[in-house]
Amino acid sequence: MAASARDFDSVQEASSLSVSQNPNLSTSPTASFQSAPSSHGGSAFGSRTIPLANTKHLKPFATEDIKVLLLENVNQTGRDILTKQGYQVEFLKSSLPEDQLIEKIRDVHVIGIRSKTKLSARILKEARNLIVIGCFCIGTNQVDLQYAAEHGIAVFNSPFSNSRSVAELVIAEIIVLARQLGDRSNEMHNGTWNKVSNKCWEIRGKTLGIIGYGHIGAQLSVLAEAMGMSVIFYDVVNLMALGTAQQVPTLEGLLSRADFVTCHVPELPETKNMIGQQQFEQMKTGSYLINASRGSVVDIPALIHAMRSGKIAGAALDVYPNEPAGNGDYFNSDLNTWGADLRSLKNLILTPHIGGSTEEAQRAIGVEVAEALVRYVNEGTTLGAVNLPEVALRSLTMDESNHARVVFIHQNVPGVLRKVNEILGDHNVDKQMTDSRGDVAYLMADISDVDNSTIKDLYERLESLGSRIMTRILY
Repeated sequence: MAASARDFDSVQEASSLSVSQNPNLSTSPTASFQSAPSSHGGSAFGSRTIPLANTKHLKPFATEDIKVLLLENVNQTGRDILTKQGYQVEFLKSSLPEDQLIEKIRDVHVIGIRSKTKLSARILKEARNLIVIGCFCIGTNQVDLQYAAEHGIAVFNSPFSNSRSVAELVIAEIIVLARQLGDRSNEMHNGTWNKVSNKCWEIRGKTLGIIGYGHIGAQLSVLAEAMGMSVIFYDVVNLMALGTAQQVPTLEGLLSRADFVTCHVPELPETKNMIGQQQFEQMKTGSYLINASRGSVVDIPALIHAMRSGKIAGAALDVYPNEPAGNGDYFNSDLNTWGADLRSLKNLILTPHIGGSTEEAQRAIGVEVAEALVRYVNEGTTLGAVNLPEVALRSLTMDESNHARVVFIHQNVPGVLRKVNEILGDHNVDKQMTDSRGDVAYLMADISDVDNSTIKDLYERLESLGSRIMTRILY
């Protein structure tokens, strides 16, 4: 790829400068940055890398040449981390139409997105210099992960930084639905005084059924129990319950027992229309449904029918099968044909995909993902990558000024390591690690006693291997 050539060319420039001479040298992300505490305590990487006091600042490119494109109003914390590295950061508040995105992505090395930008194979094919994608959100289904991996493009996300925010939203929606607060508020806004207690409930003593007991489900479980609810959950794997929550063996078993059902599952073929007509029939009459996971999980026409028939007493939706690309009057029947029917329902909370939209969550996501991007660009570390093997080496130190770090991403086929080690074997390899994930393998090696001619020779010989996906040398 073109990005690989830029790696090498800029390495040559960097090798002639000392750390003291160049004020734009990248600072060590492991030494300089600390993630905001997650809902499970600490950074996603904090327990897995040990920064050294005299860490050497690797420079994969001249810092002024690294181009970063951030879309969808990525939080200021993430922008600050990337800007302080000396990268060229372009920031846009919205997503882009596909044709404009293709134009923008052609020359960037790093792109940061949230949930609305779709990075398909067609778009990624145009990304000549792209080495890494940052999803400043939980999900990564908006990226063609397989294509990215096969072309050496790492993908990072933030799997739990917004867990607490989503869990708190769900607790709020449970109470609002149980008390019909949305309807009463709308009536008051229209000048109608309607003081009623019929079919309004306390949540204490009710049963909450959580589908998907991951980071959000577990947080929600603790909050619900603290408010006096009984918690049951269904997951495809056996998990240790928090508090007195109980795992049930089947989805039907959960639906038949729960007063409130809430979905927290990823978007997969297995979860498409996971809650449909059959599942609504299995739920208790007068129960409630909440979906803050993915829009494809709930069959919306089936929900409309279940609410009109009185089977479901209320629902809260934060996600939808088709969502607008930006803010405005776009949530209409042109986007989803059932839009008008859905909005006509009583005791229904509709929110515009704001489960993780709190200042705290967005700050934490900005720090976590931006740190991962810097680590990958500057050090080659793939810890936390969702589509490549997780590989890391301890940092080089200032005492190792004549060392280089080789990153070789290649097809996982027989005989590759033998050929790579024949090339590296002409030099002193201080440390080396490799791992594979499916058809893609990732190798890192630190080599001592190198100069410009050595790096050029290494780069050209590795690039000549037929199994090569991408070669990077960090100096």
